[in-house]
Amino acid sequence: MSITWREVPDPVHARPGPAGWARAVARGGPLTVLLVLGLAIKMAIRLVERPLCGPRRPVSPWVTVLVCRGALALLGIRLEVAGRPMRGPGAMVANHSSWLDIFALNALAPIVFVAKSEVADWPGIGHLARATGTLFIRREARGEVAEQALAITGRLTHGETLLFFPEGTSTDGRRVLPFKPALFAGLLAPGLPERLAVQPVTLSWVSPEGEDPRFYGWWGGMEFGSHALSVLASRRAGRVRVTYHAPIRVAGRDRKSLGAEAETAVRSAL
Repeated sequence: MSITWREVPDPVHARPGPAGWARAVARGGPLTVLLVLGLAIKMAIRLVERPLCGPRRPVSPWVTVLVCRGALALLGIRLEVAGRPMRGPGAMVANHSSWLDIFALNALAPIVFVAKSEVADWPGIGHLARATGTLFIRREARGEVAEQALAITGRLTHGETLLFFPEGTSTDGRRVLPFKPALFAGLLAPGLPERLAVQPVTLSWVSPEGEDPRFYGWWGGMEFGSHALSVLASRRAGRVRVTYHAPIRVAGRDRKSLGAEAETAVRSAL
């Protein structure tokens, strides 16, 4: 039986020594407090937003932005930005390397992630994803494509900016897998704003000096706990560059050509 690159055991992250554990505790403690406190504040604001604004969330997403900026600072990861997030209705699409992508993307603009349904059941991450309004879909359920498109359309109608990872999985950060066009269907439904656009976004992770170039990548059979511990225990920190490309107008397009053009743009800056 052949083994794919996604099934190879973790070749990158070694168990930390005493100094690494000390760094992990020094970073992980404040990071946990930040995430819990931010979640509590966000939920409190939602209690006011919900009766006043219905499905719209004009204030609470900015709590997520501030928390994610703080998280990157605590991890020592430098955030570099090229271009700027689009204004107006639409969705962003990005390559996917790690759970750390969530911090990097959320730190720059209020967005709503579209994630596979399995993420909702992941310990820790799943709870945070549900609390922050992530839209979960079953990507392998071909019979539910119309329902998933309707859910995406509903979020766009409420003025939210969606972000999804069309590769369908995470990688080692050194490549971009072919984009799957199915998720683009929700952007082509009738009744959506004519100005609707898709903005490609490239995430380029640079490992700490002396570490494997794939250090921040989280893929295949890697365990979340060991990967997170390695990031927290790292003696040096790296950086991530987020490149916002020119938005692509959706009007008059089909999902395959839309996905292909977005994929080309994302690849160009990796």
